[in-house]
Amino acid sequence: MDTLAAYSFTKQTDPTKSARVYGKDLRISPKHATEISREIRGMKLEAAKLFMEEVMEKKRPVAFKRHNRKVGHRHGLVGWDAGRYPVKASSHFLKLLKELQANAEYKGLDVDRLRIIHAASYRSRVIPGFVPRAYGRGTPYNQVLTNIELVVEER
Repeated sequence: MDTLAAYSFTKQTDPTKSARVYGKDLRISPKHATEISREIRGMKLEAAKLFMEEVMEKKRPVAFKRHNRKVGHRHGLVGWDAGRYPVKASSHFLKLLKELQANAEYKGLDVDRLRIIHAASYRSRVIPGFVPRAYGRGTPYNQVLTNIELVVEER
């Protein structure tokens, strides 16, 4: 059985030079996760961790390039205007980045040379819910969960 079957990452990498982590059914916004994934893809691992910490402290915004309807402008963005500070999603990403670093250290990889080559997020299952309304009605109020996958490679 292929070990990469659960990942959307199809590029074959050397298993001795790469590490990966998978966050399943996280209670964060899929839109925020998509924008953060796009932002940290290609970054070094330490730079991505620092970026997540600065987003949580609301010092650096995440550029919202796809989901940017009615999103306010933030200063500090280069080449883009719309952005936000997704604190909750950033905390989950920071946790996954720390787990990814631990996986890489366990494999004996040099942490200073790790670069994120794959960062993807997509919608997971839906937890159904409803909000009671007047006259015995109800409005759906579902919670969409998110899956995140990160892969680093030593370069």
